Amino acid sequence: MIERDLFLQIEKTAGKIHSIRQAEKHAMKEKGLSEAVVRAISKDKNEPEWMLKKRLGAYRLFMKEPMPAKGIDLTGLDFSEIIYYAKPEAEQSRSWEDVPENIKKTFELLGIPETERKALAGAGAQYDSSVVYHNLKKEWENQGVIFEDMDVAVQKHPELVKKHFMTACVPVNYHKLTMLHAAVWSGGSFVYIPEGVKVAMPLQAYFRMNARKGGQFEHTLIIAGPDSGVSYSEGCSAPSYNASSLHAGCVEIFVKEGARVRYSSVENWSKNTYNLNTKKAIVERNGIMEWVGSNVGSKATMLYPCTVLKGEGARADHLGISYAGNGQNQDTGAKVYHLARNTASTIKMKSISRNGGITTYRGLVRVAKGAIDSRVSSVCDALIMDEQSKSNTVPVMDVNEKQSEISHEASVGRLNTEKVFYLMSRGLNEEEAVRLIVSGFIEPIIKELPMEYAVELNRLIQLDMAGAIG
Repeated sequence: MIERDLFLQIEKTAGKIHSIRQAEKHAMKEKGLSEAVVRAISKDKNEPEWMLKKRLGAYRLFMKEPMPAKGIDLTGLDFSEIIYYAKPEAEQSRSWEDVPENIKKTFELLGIPETERKALAGAGAQYDSSVVYHNLKKEWENQGVIFEDMDVAVQKHPELVKKHFMTACVPVNYHKLTMLHAAVWSGGSFVYIPEGVKVAMPLQAYFRMNARKGGQFEHTLIIAGPDSGVSYSEGCSAPSYNASSLHAGCVEIFVKEGARVRYSSVENWSKNTYNLNTKKAIVERNGIMEWVGSNVGSKATMLYPCTVLKGEGARADHLGISYAGNGQNQDTGAKVYHLARNTASTIKMKSISRNGGITTYRGLVRVAKGAIDSRVSSVCDALIMDEQSKSNTVPVMDVNEKQSEISHEASVGRLNTEKVFYLMSRGLNEEEAVRLIVSGFIEPIIKELPMEYAVELNRLIQLDMAGAIG
């Protein structure tokens, strides 16, 4: 009887395993989220057990957590219609020549690897859910710098990844979208800079979401050792379809004592994409974190890069620009937490709205009790191009230490037609005059971007400015 019961139990277990495997196999091709999808992603990447457990725990939290009540309208986003894992028919390569021709053409149009050959220490390229190209120049490898596809880093550097991945910086339960990200993340970049090493040339990654109804969930993890330095740039894009797509990436940055990190990004998702990204940095004593970002695409964006100034003398600079055209809602800003003495933060945000677009600056600065001599300067400027467009400013200043200096300025203005007519009287046509005014407005942010991204951002905005006077 015991043997018979044992045999039945083994058969039952084997049946469950077979069902799970069949579900995993089926899940790789289907839209919608399930435990089978989560298991299938982890299995396809040959992940260790601890990562699978983290994914499954996050999935269960996500299924229980309600949608956020605040922020922009997300009723058009149907999670059951998203394809959570779209793997291109290509293995990762360190040689550009080995990348499949159709994928290579897409990235060559975006300037990769041309920029790598000219001015980069390393570059990575992700197509849908997988990184198809990754390379770091030998001189930086020899100094101990690590620049890997995040999936590869889980295999090659498990101790570093396990210690930092969605633990202290962006915990899994940070909010509903980080729960989703932790469950289905794929690809992204892992950067480790050893103590005292300053990478003189920038690192770059480019993410392309190509699948219809696709979801992209890349994870970027940067660890800058004491007294090190690095500049890292990301570009993002997607083609336009008549169905909604989702981008819910995550960036975690650890700035150790005396280190300096600059993170730059140009996000140009298609106008059917919901861009719900999470970015956060923890800065230790005398460390410096610099954010330079721009958002010109997507149907809706919710993005508020966050810096925690944990150590005495830590500093954060947040520079950003958002552009909203017809049917777009850009809800962006910054968060800074001053937790230690003599910390400083600067926030400079600019936005442009036209043809019915909506821009919102949503910021939070919190100065903890005991963080004496903290200094905060916050400035947000909005340019409204016509009567149909809107701009909102929602700043929150939570100051719990009297011995601190806090300033906030905000300005909102319409496109000045007198300036347009003046420039036209000097020989410019209307479109050229408008472009010149807009270029002057965004110039303080543009000049901080890497050259190729600055050129790209200028072109993207200018292309959409034709007939801009409302």
